[in-house]
Amino acid sequence: MRDLKSQKTVRTKGNRRKPKKQARDWKKIFHRALRISISTGSVALVVSGGTLVARLLSDADFFRIDKVTVATPQRVSREDILSLSDIRLGMSIFDLDLDLIGRKIEENPWIAEASVARVFPREVNISVTERVPRAVVSLGYLYYADDSGEIFKLLEPDDRLDYPLVTGLDRRFLLDRPQEARRLLQEAMGLLKDLSSRKQFNLDDVSELHIDQTDGFELYTYVGGVPIRMGNGNFSSKLDRLERIYRDLEPRLLALKHIDLNVADRVIVKLEARGAHEKG
Repeated sequence: MRDLKSQKTVRTKGNRRKPKKQARDWKKIFHRALRISISTGSVALVVSGGTLVARLLSDADFFRIDKVTVATPQRVSREDILSLSDIRLGMSIFDLDLDLIGRKIEENPWIAEASVARVFPREVNISVTERVPRAVVSLGYLYYADDSGEIFKLLEPDDRLDYPLVTGLDRRFLLDRPQEARRLLQEAMGLLKDLSSRKQFNLDDVSELHIDQTDGFELYTYVGGVPIRMGNGNFSSKLDRLERIYRDLEPRLLALKHIDLNVADRVIVKLEARGAHEKG
């Protein structure tokens, strides 16, 4: 028998090809390394920036208010606005409730809107929109009303009275029917605005605007207090008709009982003395 242990095993090489080494893509490796570096740097910057912000925030003195600016109010003094705001120098800018401060400032009847803004790191800016009176409304007491028909202030002894007077409404009507009262006041302000831009018959010729819930609006002339019946609506065309003849009527105002503009394409004038009618 053959001694199998003594036999040498002969290994044969197969027919497989030896794999070739792939060339390295140095461009791809460079881009990958660059992305890793940028990411690492960005993280470091974020961490550093966060640390810096945290340090600044923790430094209370850095954000203590040292300046408060108030944008050019006309009627309300800067001191009154600052007093209403209750902002004090030395406060932290982060302790401010901006909306609440704005509402406090708007408690002044002359202020229609107040805006408060932080200007980092240590400044606060306040800007206000003030109301402009366009008429004096009689409600038992006298009040100012603005362009929108908003009644906003009870008149005080030193307030000006040289505005058109609006009558015919009362406090009870305003409380019971606020939407209708507001609509009537807005129409009244629209009529007064129309008058303010006219040349032949304008606000200088009017002493009072009366509101009647049934018959509509009535103007009273400054000279003689002659009623001019405007009714409801189409005020512009009615005033156009009146302007065409008003300068002829003006010398005779003291003799007139009323002027009626409610008839289409007519100006009806009633004389006080005889009760006769003239049509223009």
